Amino acid sequence: MTGQPLKSTSLDGINLFKKGKVRDVYDLNDELLIVSTDRISCFDVILPTAIPRKGEVLTRLSTFWFGFTKDIVANHLITADVDNFPQSLAEYREILKDRSMLVKKTESIPVECVVRGYLSGSGWKEYKETQSICGINLPAGLKESEKLPEPIFTPATKEDAGHDINVTQEYIEEKIGKDVAATLKDISIALYRKASEYAESRGIIISDTKFEFGKLGGEIILIDELLTPDSSRFWPMDEYKPGRPQKSFDKQFVRDYLETLEWDKTPPAPELPEEIVTRTTRKYLQAVEMLIPDEANVTK
Repeated sequence: MTGQPLKSTSLDGINLFKKGKVRDVYDLNDELLIVSTDRISCFDVILPTAIPRKGEVLTRLSTFWFGFTKDIVANHLITADVDNFPQSLAEYREILKDRSMLVKKTESIPVECVVRGYLSGSGWKEYKETQSICGINLPAGLKESEKLPEPIFTPATKEDAGHDINVTQEYIEEKIGKDVAATLKDISIALYRKASEYAESRGIIISDTKFEFGKLGGEIILIDELLTPDSSRFWPMDEYKPGRPQKSFDKQFVRDYLETLEWDKTPPAPELPEEIVTRTTRKYLQAVEMLIPDEANVTK
């Protein structure tokens, strides 16, 4: 892995398909090139400061999890090895190395498939008000960060701008059909259970995560990124204690810092101090080191 931060990409002659908060996506006809930059967004605002090596971590973890979960559902990954990329990308090899994936182009299903195993974030806020999340009633008296009796599927709308909105299963059934909605729920919970069991064996609790799916030739497949610190809450098991917010390996650390500032959470966002950047990079790298055994030297 290289150590130079990358804020943005511009690949001459390659059609830009979409520039997201973190990823630059290029159109290669039947395939897409997903480049994970080192940009970081908090409160739906892209920060001016990049987090070195963050894009590498997102790519490494996604490719690991795509391989780990392919017995549950097929996914869009073709390769993350730049040596196997099309010749048209050869001149960009050094930019793309370790932080890009060549994937199949699909018809995206417009649902954020969120699975929660613990009570945190927007789920905790909703529970305090209604004793439910996304229409799912939960036992009384649960504490913040407490493990739920069973993982729950709490879908959200997929917004291009602004916050995704938590919705009920019935809502997405109306949007995408009952059978597809049921399939997404079953696959998402199966993915979460398998990943959580593995992560706990490596010392990490996956509090919650979100999955995205697309259709290819009528088949539902897993797309986007997978079980990264950007799409999940990762907590260290040895410091877990319900009844309070948890330390984490994700960008919650940056959110917590920003909450101490007099910033109204609208652009422009403030620069991050060097200490926060360095510690955030370390948290992302530590997640890789703990989850993937052969990455034991990644932080060195």
